[in-house]
Amino acid sequence: MNPTSNPSAHRSLDARPAASRRGRILAGTAAAVALLGAGTFGAVSAAAAPAAQADASAATSVGKGLTRTTTHLTLAAATQAAQAALDAAKKADRQVSVAVVDRNGSVLVQLRGDGAGPQSYESAVRKAYTAVSWNAPTSELVGRLGQAPTLKDIPGTLFLAGGAPVRAEGAPVAGIGVAGAPSGALDEQFAEAGARALGK
Repeated sequence: MNPTSNPSAHRSLDARPAASRRGRILAGTAAAVALLGAGTFGAVSAAAAPAAQADASAATSVGKGLTRTTTHLTLAAATQAAQAALDAAKKADRQVSVAVVDRNGSVLVQLRGDGAGPQSYESAVRKAYTAVSWNAPTSELVGRLGQAPTLKDIPGTLFLAGGAPVRAEGAPVAGIGVAGAPSGALDEQFAEAGARALGK
């Protein structure tokens, strides 16, 4: 059959390109809407980001007068003090362990001399912690047990001579503990040598 003699054939042939054009127009419109939507969302997100950051920084900021600056012993100073205490013990031919703790009682430096007993390691830490906690040599604190015997029950403490506080402007910033000598008096003598090394 000749297509020119059939009017419906003309219509169907003409309809296909028209439908195809409408499809392309609709697809293009949908893509444009999607792009506009993405651009708007990006703009909203970009505008919201600084506000969110500002809120976060405001939430983590602390008002004036609510903080306090504290003094801490440096690691180099703690090492110097520990080595001075160990050197003093070595000079006296004593085998000891030495510990230096910060104001919070955390160990900064710990040295175990050659031949020091296994019990001396922990004892040195506890003496240092006790000295910095009460800002006093542990030999002085032993006397307080007569009036307050339950002090010895505080975790981490050891009320035996051998601990010395390290002070800055009168406030404790660290503690030095020594253990392992035949007497607490000797331990404390070595701990004091470590503290004195920082005053030079």
